[in-house]
Amino acid sequence: MKALMSSSILRPWQWQPPHQKPPTPLVCCSAVNASSSSSSSSSEMKFKGDGNAESVSRAEDIWKLFREAQKNILQLNQQRVKAVEELNKITREKELLVDRIEQLELEKQAAIARPQDRVSCWELLFRIDSMVLNGMVTTVEASDLRRLVMDNKFSLPEVFSDTLQKGDTEILAELRHFSKRIKRNGFHIVHVCTEMAPLVSFRSLASYVTGLSCALQRKGNLVEVILPKFSSLDLNKVQGLKEIEAECYSYYNGQLHGNKIWTGIVYGIGVTLIQPVYYSSFFNRERLYGYSDDFERFTYFSRASLDYIVKSGKRPDVIHIHNWETAIIGPLFWDITVKQGLEGTRILLTCHDLNSQCLEHPEKLELCGLDPARLHRPDRLQDNNKAHLVNILKGGVVYSNKVVIMSSILSKGRVIQSLSHGLDPTLNIHKNKVIIAPCGFDNSTWDPSTDNFLPVQYNAKDMKGKTVCKAALQQHLGLSEHASTFLVGCVFSKVSDVDLEKLREIFSKNSRIDVQFIVMGIGKISSVNKLGSLHEPLKEANVQLIDGNDEALSHLVFAGSDIILCQSFHDPDLQVPLKALKYGAAPITVNSNDEGFGNFVEHNYETTNFSRFISSTFGNMTLSQALDEIKNNPSKWKRKITDAMEMDFSWDAECCDIHTSAYTALKNL
Repeated sequence: MKALMSSSILRPWQWQPPHQKPPTPLVCCSAVNASSSSSSSSSEMKFKGDGNAESVSRAEDIWKLFREAQKNILQLNQQRVKAVEELNKITREKELLVDRIEQLELEKQAAIARPQDRVSCWELLFRIDSMVLNGMVTTVEASDLRRLVMDNKFSLPEVFSDTLQKGDTEILAELRHFSKRIKRNGFHIVHVCTEMAPLVSFRSLASYVTGLSCALQRKGNLVEVILPKFSSLDLNKVQGLKEIEAECYSYYNGQLHGNKIWTGIVYGIGVTLIQPVYYSSFFNRERLYGYSDDFERFTYFSRASLDYIVKSGKRPDVIHIHNWETAIIGPLFWDITVKQGLEGTRILLTCHDLNSQCLEHPEKLELCGLDPARLHRPDRLQDNNKAHLVNILKGGVVYSNKVVIMSSILSKGRVIQSLSHGLDPTLNIHKNKVIIAPCGFDNSTWDPSTDNFLPVQYNAKDMKGKTVCKAALQQHLGLSEHASTFLVGCVFSKVSDVDLEKLREIFSKNSRIDVQFIVMGIGKISSVNKLGSLHEPLKEANVQLIDGNDEALSHLVFAGSDIILCQSFHDPDLQVPLKALKYGAAPITVNSNDEGFGNFVEHNYETTNFSRFISSTFGNMTLSQALDEIKNNPSKWKRKITDAMEMDFSWDAECCDIHTSAYTALKNL
């Protein structure tokens, strides 16, 4: 059949049986041979007739097969056309759906990002605070009004567009008129703390409060922050700052003392500043911490914050306190405040530094209204090692419903057993309410796909821009621009003599011609000067020292480096490992042997996703091992880098999720 359907095939009407000679033509003969000729001719005609019949039959069969094949081809073609039309229809529907999703996302972002809407909502919330303090509404009605504003925060700004021009009486009437409620969504969280970026920053607490608050609010929660009105606050960062025209009194040392209350907005977060009138010197100082009366200062602020929450009629789901400075709120809340309308509120304590605990004489607890005899007990505030003193951070752990310890790398078991600085008996007793959470970072500022400081932007799917950034960095620093050269960035803040020795050892060991080092000092001048001493013994090496306070150059170092040397994987201040991963540079610690990565995953206690990822990729690597893998197994290295870039370690990811789960658990208590 294949032979018949070849390019030389005869048409049905041209077909002849294969391997058969054509019939002999008839010839006229003499009469003598007439009889013979007649007989011969008759035989030939009979043969020809039989051959033609067979040919016709076969031709009909082939023609029938041809028509069936043609029919099948036509049907297949029709099915193909139909399938293409269906595919085109699905593609169009998909494009419409994607366009609609993008439109909805833009609308959502616009609703969240519109500063005028956020200002209007917080203006309303602050006006409600003022109404309570001036006696216009009860605390119960104020709580309902706040919930009304929260649940309708995207529609209320249009109704109350001219909030500042209206009086409290008019606004209250409109709020009561606008009484239709929608289903409650999200949590109401009040942070009581001593730092918030960019207003006042000293430790990692500042970026944590701002980063987490913004992430929580982006997910539909109402978040506000209460701070002391330090004289060092950068008030230019506060939008709509104003003083509430009513003094708020708080208890301290046997008396009620007046406080000025200031309100404003920072990154869409409502901020309340408490300014003592009588004890005005408490927060009018050069430094934030480190004074002999720090206990008195922050105990005053903690009690004033709780009194303000009660008197302003706030009914938050969670009061979120931080470190020892506001840990006293735990016992204050449960011994004094909870019965003043806060029965539905719970306490969450975050510990950034377990080494700072604040030990004081028990009688000082009376300053804020607490009973020393009731609290100076082993199961409450009595210090585990110095029994004659009370431990303020321990009191926060005991009296909080949940305790979050910030640790990007270490497990809960490791923290409790080795790094609790004498609090391990307390943490073991309360370990069921202890949670480990990693730090995050601001990916709106640190993202190579949107970074305007870079000459070319890039992402995990298109890494060409990183090559351009590397060449730009080498050119800027006068380094040779060989594509095969490995570029190692070193980012440090506080530099010890031990760090310097380790860096010298690393540089000497890896001072081959195909490795370049860029040392970036961030922070104190003394640390940068220490790093400068590296140049003398290593003049022959490809080492460049730069100022890390140059923001544009700092971004370019992360983008242009193949590897970033850092002091630790747990870096809540500079967040160097998180930034390195996002920019496609492998974080390697100079103290890799000290981190204990070989067995830091303890299956009995939880660890963070970040910890597990680092332990499976770069956690056990020295710089030499990393350089060898780049050179000898580039495909494996590239997979590690692109996988890391696609991970989300921002505030919106694991850190926010862990806190949201904690808030949810608190509401179910």
